[in-house]
Amino acid sequence: MTAVAPAGIRFHHGSLVIPAGAVHTTPLGYDRDSVPVGAPLPLAASAELVHRLSGCGEVVAAFEGKLGDTLLALSGVRAILDWLRLRSVRVAVRAVGPYAGLIARTGLITRPQASAPSGHRAVIGDRAGSEAHGATAAVSLVLDPAAPPCWSADGRAHPDLPARHYLAPERRLGIRLPGTTPFAPTLATGPNHLVEELRSAGWLGGLNIAAITATSWPERKDYTARRYITLAEHIAEAQQTQARLLLIGGNAGDGLRVTAEAPRRHVQVLRLDGMPADHLADLFPHCHLIVGNDTGLTHLAAMAHGRNGSSPPVIGLYARHSHSKWRTGLPHHHAVATDLSDRMHQGDLCPVRDAITPDTDVHMDAFPTDALAQVSLELLNGMGR
Repeated sequence: MTAVAPAGIRFHHGSLVIPAGAVHTTPLGYDRDSVPVGAPLPLAASAELVHRLSGCGEVVAAFEGKLGDTLLALSGVRAILDWLRLRSVRVAVRAVGPYAGLIARTGLITRPQASAPSGHRAVIGDRAGSEAHGATAAVSLVLDPAAPPCWSADGRAHPDLPARHYLAPERRLGIRLPGTTPFAPTLATGPNHLVEELRSAGWLGGLNIAAITATSWPERKDYTARRYITLAEHIAEAQQTQARLLLIGGNAGDGLRVTAEAPRRHVQVLRLDGMPADHLADLFPHCHLIVGNDTGLTHLAAMAHGRNGSSPPVIGLYARHSHSKWRTGLPHHHAVATDLSDRMHQGDLCPVRDAITPDTDVHMDAFPTDALAQVSLELLNGMGR
């Protein structure tokens, strides 16, 4: 569902299928639905890549860059591992770098072997990870978010980065892989002492809303605590209940900092600054709604699933960048986007990479809190699911 909000911004449902003709795409080159899993594609495989991967005994997932880019690229690691399984190539899989713990939650990592793996080593990651760990590898694959185009196949577009990263190696390796949309792996969650402390203190009862203020570009992407509080007040008043708003901030510099604000009429506010991503992955499934800017923690929230497999609706706010590319592709990960974001989506453009200067200075104030509250209420009431 794509809907026009009262202020002219648009809501894009996470399960929306985008026709190939509606956006700028690159044809995948084959009718994917008609090719059986494991069958050769009608495209020439990269013989050198096939040769080097076939001789590997170990795959290392090495990501050193941004959290969001890492999470959206994990489908590329999944694609390589799916290919190795189809070819019956047995490998050990491990992750290195600051996100190794999160990557282990995807189920992509195998248990450590008692003996050293036989065969060559393949490194899959971002550019920084490849430079740090790929010098002696037989093959080092860089998953660059700017590289894979928006693919189209079977009459539909695949604009989200997990789909792009999964389908790109499928084409190069020349075999129909088993993955289908959504291609993003999910993160397993479990018991967590910080989450239990919040529950014991009463912060996880009633209507829980998490709002993400952390971003690497605050002057452009921070919706601000003030707007989030106003948003929560709109939602709570409409629901005739008291809301508990968890404001998720970035690194506090001196570790985790938890601060409760004075209660308001409809909202109690708790600021969580510097909470590690591993703990946030366990926290997000306990919320009823998560709202965030186009940033890594919002992608993390969408990929974190509770023990029963469920996830709350996640709304990403997109002022400048494509709302379809910079999403997980998971059906509960929605977008509210400006006209500029829609144009970036339609043309598969990037205002940074393609040096596109907006006609107007678009910031996060493009999203009025009352319009965003209306979208949030529809999702909370199940109307947008």
